[in-house]
Amino acid sequence: MAEASGQSLSAEMAGIRQRSIPRGLMPAAALVAESAAGSVMFSQEGQGYIDFGGGIGVLNVGHGHEKVRAAAHLQIDKLIHISAQVALYEPYLRLVDRLCRLAPGPEPKKAILFSTGAEAVENTVKISRAFSGRPGIVAFTQAFHGRTLMGMSLTDAIKPYKEGFGPFAPEIYRSPFPYEYRGWDSVRALDALEESLRTSWPVDRIAALLIEPVLGEGGFVPAPPEFLLGLRRIADAYDLLLIADEVQSGMGRTGRFFAIEHSGVAPDLISVAKSLGGGFPISAVVGRAEVMDAPSAGQLGSTFGGNPVACAAALAVLDVIEGEGLLARASLLGSILEERMEEWQRRYPLIGDVRVLGAMAGLELVQDRETKTPADRATQQVIDGCRDHGVLLLRAGPGHNVIRTLMPLNIPEDLLLQGLDTLEQELARASGSSD
Repeated sequence: MAEASGQSLSAEMAGIRQRSIPRGLMPAAALVAESAAGSVMFSQEGQGYIDFGGGIGVLNVGHGHEKVRAAAHLQIDKLIHISAQVALYEPYLRLVDRLCRLAPGPEPKKAILFSTGAEAVENTVKISRAFSGRPGIVAFTQAFHGRTLMGMSLTDAIKPYKEGFGPFAPEIYRSPFPYEYRGWDSVRALDALEESLRTSWPVDRIAALLIEPVLGEGGFVPAPPEFLLGLRRIADAYDLLLIADEVQSGMGRTGRFFAIEHSGVAPDLISVAKSLGGGFPISAVVGRAEVMDAPSAGQLGSTFGGNPVACAAALAVLDVIEGEGLLARASLLGSILEERMEEWQRRYPLIGDVRVLGAMAGLELVQDRETKTPADRATQQVIDGCRDHGVLLLRAGPGHNVIRTLMPLNIPEDLLLQGLDTLEQELARASGSSD
């Protein structure tokens, strides 16, 4: 990509931002995007950036895939909006049917469509409460489930997501996620959950366990298969539902359509969003039919949920994932990422941990491998340096010290390697710095 300055906000655009956008919205890069295609975003100045951020996990099939654009254009000419609460339409019906066939587990499934990931997560809570007659939800440390009131209540991190926004929804219980690099393996985390269920929490008021099979904003930490199997066992033993939040980890990112499939576990409910629409806002809840049918008629709905154009785009996204073999492609990307990242870890003490599941990879940067103190400033230095040399990256983790990969799954190999070379260059440059 062309050399990029990272400071491409024009004076006019900078002025609009300063006077018209609240400071709470903080873009990761001081850029104004003009266009994008495939794996590259172009700024207003015409500079190209290899996109390893993917619109925060939305672009598994890339920017503006021709099949997605064609499907959307065709649907725009037919029906833009009617609302599924007024009348159903073929793209909605075909999409829910397809998602039901993709969801793991042998039981009959049903699905309903919404607009955002947070909306989908909130509806898993509603459906769980309706089915069980209980209000409580167990969520996990480092979790991120959205920015709405319920989403923030389920989210663990205070900064920046929750600070000053309380009070939050009651009866949310917190249990340790198996973040082995930070001292919590599966055995210890499962023991802690069972101990709380036995001695500390009102089990007769808990509806479900809600888990991200791979932490997203929490640092790209995969839950080990044995932990997810343990959750299924515990959920069954205590008559709880198991909810998989696949908003960021789903849609083929990890080499399976849903990340939880790596464990062989079938959850009762799944929330889906982000890459489902290929850039159009759409989300879904998919689950066991008897659970999904618990709310009575009229209790579920969304004015814009399952918009016809977004449904048409989503069906095209599913066609692309299947037709271009993107599940296998995600696994191939993962093998390339893992090999390169483990090599970097051997060379640069700045890298404390490498976590890879398909094309969902995280580099955790630390000031010292013994103390594991997060290298917050060095992480930002690497990301800024990559942006200045034409590669967009995002960070995550409770210490803001995890560099994550969300490049399109169909990224050309030359762009992938160019982006990784740039990342390596910036890691080398930052490896001598300390926070």
